[in-house]
Amino acid sequence: MRNKPKLGFRLPSARRGAAWGGVLLAGLSAAPAFAQNAEPARLEKLEQENQALRKRLDALEHLAQKEGIMPSGDAPKEFPVKALSDITLSGFVTASYFYDTSTPGDRKSNGYLWNTSHNSFSVNKVKLTLASKPAERSGEEWDAGFRVSMIWGEDSSLVNTGGETQGLEGLREAYVDLNVPLGTGLNVKAGQLISLLNYESGDGGAANANFSQGYQWFFTGNGPAAGVQLGYTLSDMFDVKLRVQNGLYGGAIDGNNGKTVMGALGIKPDDKTWISLIGFGGDGFPVSDDVQGGSVLAGRQWTAQFNTGFEFDYFNFEPFSGGDADLWSVGVWLGYDFTPKVGLALRAEYLDDDDGFGIKGVGFPGRPGSAIGVLDPGDPTAMPPVPATLSPESSGEVSSVALTLNWKPVPNIKIQPEVRYDHTSYTDGFDGKKDRITVGAGVSYLF
Repeated sequence: MRNKPKLGFRLPSARRGAAWGGVLLAGLSAAPAFAQNAEPARLEKLEQENQALRKRLDALEHLAQKEGIMPSGDAPKEFPVKALSDITLSGFVTASYFYDTSTPGDRKSNGYLWNTSHNSFSVNKVKLTLASKPAERSGEEWDAGFRVSMIWGEDSSLVNTGGETQGLEGLREAYVDLNVPLGTGLNVKAGQLISLLNYESGDGGAANANFSQGYQWFFTGNGPAAGVQLGYTLSDMFDVKLRVQNGLYGGAIDGNNGKTVMGALGIKPDDKTWISLIGFGGDGFPVSDDVQGGSVLAGRQWTAQFNTGFEFDYFNFEPFSGGDADLWSVGVWLGYDFTPKVGLALRAEYLDDDDGFGIKGVGFPGRPGSAIGVLDPGDPTAMPPVPATLSPESSGEVSSVALTLNWKPVPNIKIQPEVRYDHTSYTDGFDGKKDRITVGAGVSYLF
């Protein structure tokens, strides 16, 4: 029989143990030595990187001091203007489709501002706004900020004013915002400013509860214009604004020596109600020789779901030839949010142009042949064709009712199906008709 192997182990001899111990001690002593040799190199590399970063920061600080953005010398190295420490980029994209039952031959709906093309998918507006925080109103220190907005798209010609003459086509607004430490803080804005008139915003459905724009926004309003505005808060309840600008319709660059003066008194009876009383007068070039009037704007949030708005306007024109002409308008807005995502908005408005100048005299920029008028278009199919003739009705009214569903499936998206009814007493005012219905939908993405 074969001998079975013996199970077990043997302790290493003293010589073999000494050898293994020497190897282990050598390894342990070598590791710190390697680390000691590597540490200075790593520290030296980090120091070099820090020195390079310090040089870059010093260069940037020198440039900021040179440009006056940061103080020099021993002054604290921080932004002296609070608003410049927080600059944001925002805006929206709006697209839509609408159908006009008056089926205009030129595919341009007369007097319809949003959307301008009949039976067409449209990119209405693309807006970008670069802005600092508003200048902090204070009676203790100076502060400043700025705001620049650009709009492109099919509707841009209606909301922009003369940007191409400044080399800034698409410019909507651009101004410097300054706080002067007087009293509670005097606010000064200088540049191209959006009108103080009108309840609705010119941003259309992206900002308004109704997608289409009301007649009041155009006929009893005015576009952006270059000028200077002073604002002052009298108390928690009252504030005032005073503005001197190019003519009411002058825009970016005035066409004569006249200017328009606007004043507004803001009233906040409580935290749910606001009122603005506005008066204006001055140059009306190129629409009329002179124009003056006033507006009352108001809004109230009755409950968390229900809100209302109101606008009344009066305009008096002094045409380049002929006597004075008056135009007045009134509009109401009702809004109700069924849920945070679904709401309904109603706008109703009426414009009275008894003297027949305002609605016909204030033309639509970039919209040849689209203004409401009194020309009978004739019958081009007749033999011989019947030419267009002037209707005996030179004065008239325009009214509109718009019902809009506001759906926000996600916070950044706003979808607005809308049906709108328009009526005018002007003969053939709406492409040969006095009444029309426009139906469609718009969608906006806000960022």
